[in-house]
Amino acid sequence: MTDGRSRVPPPPPRAPRTANPIGRGFGRFILWLGGWRVVGAFPNVDKLVIIAAPHSSGMDAVWGLAAKIAMGVRITIMAKKELFWFPLGTLLRAFGAIPIDRGGKSGVVGAVTERFATQERMWYVLAPEGTRRAVTKWKSGFWHIARAANVPVMCAYFHYPEKIIGLGAVFEMTPDLEADMARVRAFYRPWVGKHRGT
Repeated sequence: MTDGRSRVPPPPPRAPRTANPIGRGFGRFILWLGGWRVVGAFPNVDKLVIIAAPHSSGMDAVWGLAAKIAMGVRITIMAKKELFWFPLGTLLRAFGAIPIDRGGKSGVVGAVTERFATQERMWYVLAPEGTRRAVTKWKSGFWHIARAANVPVMCAYFHYPEKIIGLGAVFEMTPDLEADMARVRAFYRPWVGKHRGT
């Protein structure tokens, strides 16, 4: 398992990390089995919003999780609190999920922003399309979170034709939502998911 598809970029010094070399080896093995490789690099920052697209298949989560484990980075995801029953809740927490009350007073954006404020280091990932179906308009939650928490946005992508998980462009969000969305959508234009592009 020494070919290029089993290698992954090392995390930068300021990345939130997990200390599990066995897990990293397992993640590399899963990527190798699937023929996937990870290209690019994470920015060296303490806090980061990561968006992942195109999201057109449930398999995206499998390959994304394998890449996360292989790189040894701790990435936070939000899941509705109803999923955190035993033993599923224990498994979800092990993979970086934290429960959220979607109907809570602060909403998802407020809850994630508050979480950023209490953490020394935190990388948070979400799919801006919000669904595996094709959509013409992306959800703007990542923009609102990044603006409120004053953190950059990194664009990760799935490119199924070449089995690539890419760590791509990093953008600072501006007060202009429409312009920022246009920049981000333009970055994703070349990449093709399992069933569609963006």
